[in-house]
Amino acid sequence: MGRDEEPVDPMEIDGQQKLQVDAPTAVPEGFNADYLRVYYGKLFPYGDFFKWLCYGNDGKHPGCDQSYVGRREFSFTLENDIYLRFQSFDSAAELESSIKEKCPFKIDIGPVYSVDPAKRHAYAQSGNNVFVPVERELIFDIDISDYDDVRYCCSGADVCLNCWPLMTIAIKILDTSLRDDFGFNHILWVYSGRRGVHCWVCDSRARKLSNEQRSAVADYFRVYKGGENALKKVSLPGPVLHPFLARSYTDVLENFFEDKLLRSQQLFASEERCQKILDLIPDENVASELHDKWQGNRRSSISKEDVNEARWKQLKTTLQSGKHKAQGLRRCVEEIVFSYTYPRLDMEVSKHMNHLLKAPFCIHPKTGRVCVPIDPNNCEDFDPTVVPTLSQLLGELNAAGFQTDSENSWEKTSLEKSIRFFRTSFLQPLLKACKDDLENAYNAKLQQSKNSLNW
Repeated sequence: MGRDEEPVDPMEIDGQQKLQVDAPTAVPEGFNADYLRVYYGKLFPYGDFFKWLCYGNDGKHPGCDQSYVGRREFSFTLENDIYLRFQSFDSAAELESSIKEKCPFKIDIGPVYSVDPAKRHAYAQSGNNVFVPVERELIFDIDISDYDDVRYCCSGADVCLNCWPLMTIAIKILDTSLRDDFGFNHILWVYSGRRGVHCWVCDSRARKLSNEQRSAVADYFRVYKGGENALKKVSLPGPVLHPFLARSYTDVLENFFEDKLLRSQQLFASEERCQKILDLIPDENVASELHDKWQGNRRSSISKEDVNEARWKQLKTTLQSGKHKAQGLRRCVEEIVFSYTYPRLDMEVSKHMNHLLKAPFCIHPKTGRVCVPIDPNNCEDFDPTVVPTLSQLLGELNAAGFQTDSENSWEKTSLEKSIRFFRTSFLQPLLKACKDDLENAYNAKLQQSKNSLNW
């Protein structure tokens, strides 16, 4: 590459200079390669990002696996859907220069393989199947579009503050169980940039799970089942609920359903919506008794109470009354609540080690929003509609005057809070645990070799 062809500094891009001249702070909304170049040039947290994926293997400790991070797959989706899989990098500087040069519209993270994925073909010729995934965070992917049958405010990829709490509930349920039931500590929740959330469980024990073990963990969380056409997708068999489900119901789901969802989604506001809930009652006589009651309510309109709350109260009273106890309908109330509120996981993503998942701090091309971490302890405060957009961040950089120090330019933007949270609440405790693990494994190895010598 000749001197004249060297990659330009992101700040020297013509279009970007014009933006600065024409409007010192405001940047037109949108997502394009020029905007992205500035973002990758000034704001993407390469250092923290790379440190995370090294899991302590980037130091001088004799127990470090120097080949570790170079065996991790990165996948880049470039402009016009050009797809580059099996990228690998040995250092943060290498990763940074590749991202700046290629300007990926999307970055996905894959597993750590047994050998460098970029050299997989050389190994394939040896005849042994040595190119296999050996480590991968336990991941979960939850999309709001999978709740389209129980939300009436939006559909598809659209999301608003009436339906987003379904994602908040998913975070609360899964985070509590992953910590309390499975003993995991290093869990990163990330907004997908548009319509959902991603969960990365990064404990060493989680990363080493086999596909069978991942499937078992995913199945532990699986309550919502059945295909498109199955009317009843939640069945809670047995005389008592599993302790995890019972805790989820009493601590989170029941209150959320009764205090928020009933009204925000107007679950009983029309004949069609009422019928949908009545279809979940296995006894037709009881369902038609309720249907008649609600028809009567509508005609007399005596109730000043909210129609959703009034009808839900009638349904509960009817199903939980003594006369229906023997018919096993009492559980039906819980099943309805679970149907409308319980997390709906993309099971395949969690079950297999070789699934790719979008990296934190990417920009979503459709919304222009950053995939920022979510604090599970304050997830009810998270508002997807105010997550920083690419153009907003560039406007903030403009306002700050594009200081030459690009090392910490993010401190001058609304990305600061997210990067600080990632660093202090997730990364630092994780790296401390990794250091302890390395130390312990190394000492155990030394002890082992000492013992074998003594023998």
